[in-house]
Amino acid sequence: MRYIYNAETCKYEPVVVSPKDAAKKLFRFLGISLALGIAGLLYFNSRYPHLDETFQTQINQALQAEWHVLYKQLDRTSSQLSALEHNDDHNYRVILDLEPLDQSQREAGVGGREKASKFIIYPLVRNAYEQAEKLRNRLEIEAQSLQQLQQELEKKEKMWASRPAIQPVSNKDLKQLHTLFGLRLHPLLGYVRPHNGLDFTAPTGAPIYSTGDGTVSLAQYSESLGNMVFIDHGFGFQTRYGHMTKFIVFAGEKVKRGQVIGYVGNTGLSVAAHLHYEVLYQGNYINPINFFQRDLNNKEYEKLIEIGSQSATSLD
Repeated sequence: MRYIYNAETCKYEPVVVSPKDAAKKLFRFLGISLALGIAGLLYFNSRYPHLDETFQTQINQALQAEWHVLYKQLDRTSSQLSALEHNDDHNYRVILDLEPLDQSQREAGVGGREKASKFIIYPLVRNAYEQAEKLRNRLEIEAQSLQQLQQELEKKEKMWASRPAIQPVSNKDLKQLHTLFGLRLHPLLGYVRPHNGLDFTAPTGAPIYSTGDGTVSLAQYSESLGNMVFIDHGFGFQTRYGHMTKFIVFAGEKVKRGQVIGYVGNTGLSVAAHLHYEVLYQGNYINPINFFQRDLNNKEYEKLIEIGSQSATSLD
């Protein structure tokens, strides 16, 4: 209880507080306390963040670091893919005689995926998504390109293996090469007619080789070419072998380049043991020397030319 000095009575008298005054003082006290409490709380929060916020900040920093690592991986993957695309356009396709893919082909289909990324709120996530989708699209295009290259390579390998490209008679068995191609006097018939191939003089029984992969279209005896074999190599090429002592293949049989198909002989309209060899492309006769010379080294080719220069007449 509070007391106050009364000068008139010269005594300390108790102070009587009315309920209304007491209520005012209480509310004043509570208001000041509340204001001080709020101010103190705000100050504390500004200086010392809440534990949950601190934990969340740490999580966000860790996520940002992981996103930067992801961006680096995306950049590295993009660089590696660019190197593959460069090899595709400037090496693989050049070798296989294919046109390089232009940029519009490699970027086809990106637009729809970029539109989908607009619904992603966070820029860091959206940019990574767009970059990843572009990589995905480029990878799909490159996978299709590599599949096309694989198919073209298989086709080219089959074509290269089928193309007549070796000598039908080995140089070790070759005695003379008659390089007369075109019109010439037939040694038995006595009149000029086309000589559509080359004559390889070799001992009777010397092996004769298929000059490319293909299918035997004909293997029989004829009055002019004697025992003969025709091979269809596909891709427009055919080869014909005549005057064999015998053939060891049959019509419809698959043969490989370098496979023995028969042996040198002197059958049909022939004056000596030799092989008559022809090459046709799209049904037209072509000088065979333009094909098998690639199978020889310089020394062997010089020997072949020397042997051929000694020929003055054909043998059939």
